[in-house]
Amino acid sequence: MSQPARPAPWSGPTVLPAQRVAPLTAASRPTARSATLRLPGTTEGCAQAREFTERVLGAWELNEYRDDALTVVSELAANAVLHGRRSDTPDDTESDVWLRLTRRTTHLVCAVTDQGEGLPHPTHSPNLISEHGRGLFIVEALAQHWGWTRHTPLCKTVWAMLPTPARA
Repeated sequence: MSQPARPAPWSGPTVLPAQRVAPLTAASRPTARSATLRLPGTTEGCAQAREFTERVLGAWELNEYRDDALTVVSELAANAVLHGRRSDTPDDTESDVWLRLTRRTTHLVCAVTDQGEGLPHPTHSPNLISEHGRGLFIVEALAQHWGWTRHTPLCKTVWAMLPTPARA
């Protein structure tokens, strides 16, 4: 695992969780460098994260990296939904989860921020039969680098960098 790094502050278009993810318009098209989406802290948020990622990659002409990016975003969003809830909130309260995609010169950075206290830690040897516990191993296998950044005691970002061709 690489050393944690601080992603840039949030910017770009934001879609509120109550909204259905609509096609990109000229007004909501991602900036040249980043796009951000607020997700509901439910399994619906994971589906919205995948739809958003697919649309942004299409706009950035990175469709050949779609499968890896969708897998990484799915794993990071699922972990945030499962483990990213603040301990002082009721179980029926949605957690605050953000997805940010950033296009750098030679990388696509997928970052998910949540309000959870716990830090990501892959188990030493995942159970190959279990449905849980392999997500960060999948992220590590697909990403060139991944890590996490603690912003406050109750806020962290887990990020992964996928290699892409250099932009002109």
